[in-house]
Amino acid sequence: MGTPFKTIGVLGKSHDEDFSTVLVALLDLLKQRGHQIVIETRLQKGLPDDLDYVFADRSAIGGMADLAIVIGGDGSLLSAARTLARHEVPVLGVNRGRLGFLTDINPDQILHAIPLILDGHYESEQRFLLDTCVIRNAEVIAKADALNDVVVNSGASAQMIEYELYINDLFVYRQRADGLIVSTPTGSTAYSLSGGGPIMHPSLDAVVLVPMFPHALSSRPIVVDGNSTIRIDILPRNRIHPPVTCDGQMNMTARPGDSVVIQKKPHRLTLLHPVGHSFYASCRDKLRWSAALVD
Repeated sequence: MGTPFKTIGVLGKSHDEDFSTVLVALLDLLKQRGHQIVIETRLQKGLPDDLDYVFADRSAIGGMADLAIVIGGDGSLLSAARTLARHEVPVLGVNRGRLGFLTDINPDQILHAIPLILDGHYESEQRFLLDTCVIRNAEVIAKADALNDVVVNSGASAQMIEYELYINDLFVYRQRADGLIVSTPTGSTAYSLSGGGPIMHPSLDAVVLVPMFPHALSSRPIVVDGNSTIRIDILPRNRIHPPVTCDGQMNMTARPGDSVVIQKKPHRLTLLHPVGHSFYASCRDKLRWSAALVD
């Protein structure tokens, strides 16, 4: 059982017509319970003008709140998590998306599930993130971080890219492919899964590297220690500038001759779940593991 939370940050992204309804219901609940509320500035448009609330950007919320509640799909939580993790603020997700591996409270559960969590009845788990930088001529020219995955790919081009992979400065292979997915356990149920990667339990301290349509029948995903330093050298003879994408949201561009270096971040994200939460139950539900093949 945890300590009750006093100041609650509310974040999210208004992406459908029901968002405002969910937001107002959550704020009413928090207000009735006497919590201090700080709302992400961009949500102000979805609220009535006569309501008196404190608004702040994500970074400021991270420094003020004891708990952050994110309304939206996994994409909304991923975006918020990259900012909040450095402040060590626990995060709770209310699902307004589709699969919702990270945001596991549905809107119709708000009045029941959230008060229990706010009273300290919850389960928590920590997820690590990845730091990524693009290095050119021994200088860092771009940096970003990811909770799900880092993807180096050929972009819109139909061409393959050729790269060399190093793990802890040890040469692994040279490969021609559409790209490479470097995924955390959190991201193993996302893009990595679509690319043929394994599902990893969130508690694992490991990273999976999934080649994207490699020009080699023997090329398969590799799972390595989570503390590994991964380096992807984009060979100079490439003719395209491969994008480097973090969580499908943060974009950088590498050039032939650049290196992409990926390491674990020092800060971890703490996710809160209702009591009884199970990763395997989520997989059964979201991935339809128990669905009958025929009626």
